[in-house]
Amino acid sequence: MSRHWAALRCDAACQYGRPTKARSGHVAENRSAKRDDMAELRASGAALRRLASRVSLIVAVGLVAVKLGAWLMTGSVALLASAADALVDTAASLVTFFWVRYAERPPDLEHRFGHGKGEAVAAFTEATLLIGAALILAFQSVERLIYPAALAALDVGIWVTAASLLAAVGLVAMETWVMRRTASTAIAANRANYLTDIAANAAVLAALGVVKLTGWNAADPVFALAISGYMAFNASRIARDALAQLLDRELPKAERERIKATARACEGVRAIHDLRTRYAGDRTFVEFHLEVDGSLSVDRGHSICEGAETAIRALLTGIVEVTAHLEPAGIDDDRLDARVRHQVA
Repeated sequence: MSRHWAALRCDAACQYGRPTKARSGHVAENRSAKRDDMAELRASGAALRRLASRVSLIVAVGLVAVKLGAWLMTGSVALLASAADALVDTAASLVTFFWVRYAERPPDLEHRFGHGKGEAVAAFTEATLLIGAALILAFQSVERLIYPAALAALDVGIWVTAASLLAAVGLVAMETWVMRRTASTAIAANRANYLTDIAANAAVLAALGVVKLTGWNAADPVFALAISGYMAFNASRIARDALAQLLDRELPKAERERIKATARACEGVRAIHDLRTRYAGDRTFVEFHLEVDGSLSVDRGHSICEGAETAIRALLTGIVEVTAHLEPAGIDDDRLDARVRHQVA
């Protein structure tokens, strides 16, 4: 973003912070409208997350039942791998179902930042379940390679797997739609789980097809081993994203630079330092120290802070909570920026 556009955004935002009597009624009206819009955004996102978690749980239970039945009929270890993945998906969907509802709770006396990290807890739990299932399946696949066994009822296995593949594709499409509108960490993790399910179903189809056409029974455990490897890879990605939230990782550098540029472009702002950012679930938190002319009144300084906060909320997407700490320009105090630079050096 150019400094010109940042200045335009901030100038518009700062207008609402200026304490003139003629504008006070409009300011109150505007803030009330913004609160209503934010409440509507939260309610809409919550409804979508609840819908996605409910549908995911229903589909997961159905897939487990069908795949376990097909495995018992065929004896395919690749189908067992797919069934185990579906079982993990069921547990993950159950975790998502409850944690999504927990994350929607408003801030309270003991959780003033809200409960958004509940989604990251759900995602990390899903990753743990997935890696556990992957390890078990890897051992079973190796055992079947050492002690091969013939498969039965291949046609049943192929039809069941094809139907499961279509169900997983439909669910991923729905969760992708919800994720883009809510930025939900838990839904994103659950979607990643079902992407694994799609790959697993495709691999099972390939394995059963090879066995049916060639009679090479070793294809079954080979493909099952590949599925377990993909499950482990996907679990590591989900865990990494969840830990980024749980450990309060900063927003990307480009986003932080945009925030700084927007704040500096505001009328009356001399400098900005000690910027801290993080995200939890569907909301982003931004805190910084804003330097203004020390001779300004507290009222005017507060108005400048409000203008900068409003501009940054307009800059970022989703639910954004911004807090600016007002300081006189040039003050010599202990700064987080200096401590971080010292740690890096």
